[in-house]
Amino acid sequence: MQIRSWEIGRALGIPIRIHPSWFLVFLLATWTLSTDYLPESLPGLSPGRYWVMGAVAAVLLFLSVLLHELGHSYVALYYRIPIEQITLFLFGGVAHMRQEAPSPKAEFLIAIAGPVVSFVISGSCLALVALVEAIQQDQALRGVAMLGLLLGLGNLQLGMFNLIPGFPLDGGRILRAGLWAWGKDYYRATKQAAVAGLGFGLIFVLWGLLRIRQAATGELDSSMVWTGGWLALIGIFLYVAALASRRQAALRHTISAVKIQDMMVTTVVSIPSHTTLDEAVNRYFQAYGYGGFPVVDDRRLIGLVTVADIQAVPVAMWSWRRVDQVMRPFSDSMVVTPDVPAVQAMGCMAREGWDQLIVVHNGEIVGLVTHSAIVHFLQLRGASSR
Repeated sequence: MQIRSWEIGRALGIPIRIHPSWFLVFLLATWTLSTDYLPESLPGLSPGRYWVMGAVAAVLLFLSVLLHELGHSYVALYYRIPIEQITLFLFGGVAHMRQEAPSPKAEFLIAIAGPVVSFVISGSCLALVALVEAIQQDQALRGVAMLGLLLGLGNLQLGMFNLIPGFPLDGGRILRAGLWAWGKDYYRATKQAAVAGLGFGLIFVLWGLLRIRQAATGELDSSMVWTGGWLALIGIFLYVAALASRRQAALRHTISAVKIQDMMVTTVVSIPSHTTLDEAVNRYFQAYGYGGFPVVDDRRLIGLVTVADIQAVPVAMWSWRRVDQVMRPFSDSMVVTPDVPAVQAMGCMAREGWDQLIVVHNGEIVGLVTHSAIVHFLQLRGASSR
């Protein structure tokens, strides 16, 4: 079951969402800062003030993570790569890109943009700390300096960690860009960068377990158990993400030479434009079970109507609203030819947000390509290879 996240706003036109796991990290970071780091570094304040400062610092740290992801997103948008959303979660943040970079150069620039933003924030905060320390400090300025130091070091660590050359970290994407430029093979470069990610994931897991053992035997302070646990969790996350990326690259490589004609649905039913929604539901959607149908007017393709389009209209209005009044009007992006590579069609579907594409040859509708058809094809191809 997929856990729901909440949209909290937009930046650069991109929805910003928070995963429930973010609240766990926020509370843990606030608690650690307010009960340990801040009282030790800035003694003499009330507990309530420490908690307020800890919460503010935690919010600013996650704002830094958001700016890091917006750095990636800004460059991706420059290359016309749609960003579905940015999600803040347990291990930081991630920008969900609907398609891959068009070239090694674009991949490198998109990947490096996040760490560059983190390093700029770090430098700015540390410069502010140096300026405050040069001034005669009062208690308020000391608090500002402490927050600046915390943000400066935090962003420095964020940038350096993300430059680890293991996919899907930014450093792994930079590695992929280099391997891609050198070997001219995107899928091979992805699998090689993912192998590096698997290795670093294992290193972090072993490092974390070693810290836990040393804390348990008294070689290190008992508080290192938490550090070891986080290192192990980060390692597990990196390993699982790298493994998923490697498998995805293998699947995409499998269909890189496949044409749309090899996986399209050839039994195509079109709905006349004058059909009422009530009739469309009874005679087409329920009868055939498809998620969408081409809409034609005198055999001319004029649009596409889907379940979502029907559901957007109140049931009481179905008997007098027509399909051509609620359909998605025709556009070149919803049409492909049978000889188009499947990977290209999948990229178009992701970029435009289509659930299906209409396959047209010599002006005639000859098929449909849908997400379910692609999944079935991959399942059958996988079973055959085994």
